[in-house]
Amino acid sequence: MSAEQIWLAVAQAATLIVVLGLLYRPLGDYMARVYTGTKDLAVERGTYRVIGVDPRSQQSWRAYLRGVLLFSAVGVLFVYALQRLQQFLPYSLGLGAPGEALSFNTAVSFVTNTNWQSYSPELTLGYTVQAVGLTVQNFVSAAVGIAVAIALVRGFAYRRTGTLGNFWVDLVRGTYRLLLPLSVLAAVALIAGGVIQNVAGFTDASTLAGATQSLPGGPVASQEAIKLLGTNGGGFFNANSAHPFENPAPWTNLLQIVLMLAIPFSLPRTFGRIIGDDRQGYTILAVMGGIFLASLTLLSWIEASAGGAAAQLAGGAMEGKEVRFGISGSTLFDATSTLTSTGAVNSMLDSYTPLGGMLPMINMMLGEIAPGGVGSGLYGMLVIAVIAVFVGGLLIGRTPEYLGKRIGPREIKLASLYILVTPTLVLAGTALSFAIPGIRADVEATSILNPGVHGLSEVLYAFTSAANNNGSAFAGLTANTPWFNTALGVAMLLGRFVPIVFVLALAGSLAAQDRVPATVGTLPTHRPQFAGLLAGVAIIITALTYFPVLTLGPLAEGLA
Repeated sequence: MSAEQIWLAVAQAATLIVVLGLLYRPLGDYMARVYTGTKDLAVERGTYRVIGVDPRSQQSWRAYLRGVLLFSAVGVLFVYALQRLQQFLPYSLGLGAPGEALSFNTAVSFVTNTNWQSYSPELTLGYTVQAVGLTVQNFVSAAVGIAVAIALVRGFAYRRTGTLGNFWVDLVRGTYRLLLPLSVLAAVALIAGGVIQNVAGFTDASTLAGATQSLPGGPVASQEAIKLLGTNGGGFFNANSAHPFENPAPWTNLLQIVLMLAIPFSLPRTFGRIIGDDRQGYTILAVMGGIFLASLTLLSWIEASAGGAAAQLAGGAMEGKEVRFGISGSTLFDATSTLTSTGAVNSMLDSYTPLGGMLPMINMMLGEIAPGGVGSGLYGMLVIAVIAVFVGGLLIGRTPEYLGKRIGPREIKLASLYILVTPTLVLAGTALSFAIPGIRADVEATSILNPGVHGLSEVLYAFTSAANNNGSAFAGLTANTPWFNTALGVAMLLGRFVPIVFVLALAGSLAAQDRVPATVGTLPTHRPQFAGLLAGVAIIITALTYFPVLTLGPLAEGLA
């Protein structure tokens, strides 16, 4: 890396750290007040009357889970129906209905906060489906993730209640008080930066070469804002945040990175405030931040130090990256989007170096806990913390406790099942794509652009992204096929809701317990030793699970 590249990368990272540091306390404290307050806004009271909810009623974990699943099922049906009826809707731009398999995949994708896109958005979906279907799901799927995280936090904070709050109240408050106002501010800032916001349809323009090109318009800034704040990731255009209508300049690129990280990195503060111990929040934040900086540094170094005469003349591996962002702006964005569950991209990951392309894959394989998606990152890290406490208890020969709650057989079983779900989906989906003769022939003939080990990496990345509800892709894979639309849709559904079942069951088990007083033998969970143990457990679990398949794909290609 040249001195100029190093300076630019450090300056961007430092600016990001300062901004997130300024947001940590006020945003974290505000979210704590949102989910612990007792007063309802007028619009909230009206919403409760419409949906028939008593905002003062408390729910067991089973009732809370039924609310999550029912609401999400209705969302899938609604978005599917909108797509299938698209040609009858206003502002359809003359576009027909997507096929059944693609409509299923897209509906599941946006309801599960994945936003995987097996299609070119500007050529497939009209403005009504984009705004009424996809953008609405960007809000409510993010609100569901935060609600589940808050329910788990309440499990640690409550004593002998067996209840976790009210899902419908958490959903409504998260949407009205948090995501909507922040998205309005973000959309205004993006419009000021040059992101388009209109319903102009397609405009024909003459290129410098004398050809005619149709340029799509659309309500982009409003969808872009919640796409980032809600760590959704689905772009209005096929090029996603590499498109100048979505991400015009270096400063808007940094703003979009801030938007992706603001809520996930502030939720540890919310966690600390609700349980009454800010030090616990700082510990979670330190682990998230440490893993984030390590991944970003390694990815930037690999891409800037790529071998070969062409790469060296370009100052690094510039293939597939926007010149206006450069290597540091691209790696910072893509490390952020894969360490959260956003999945947005401002460069093409399929064009990264083999080892550079492996890093975003590993970011997702960690469970997207550094800092992870809105809500999902916090509850994922807390589940890892439960396992870390269990390991620590074994080392010191005492019954493990975390935040005054005993971690018994039931709790550790639920935590273990949680961490097994996504690896099972990733490895099974990848294996089936090559093990079944008919499917393998279609995958190799239709979907894989680059055969060999890189083709395996493309398929592995797709299932890793889907099962972890990320939504980014290597971009060299043609996924709009019956197999991938169906298999990835199933992976997204199970990867989102099966872990939520275990999280809410764990929260219910913890909420039913009384608090155990700390003794001299209690493992302190707010000190650097525990932070190191927590980070180590997260990394070791990932390494033991995925290292064999990585050696067959990106590692084999990178070390060849």
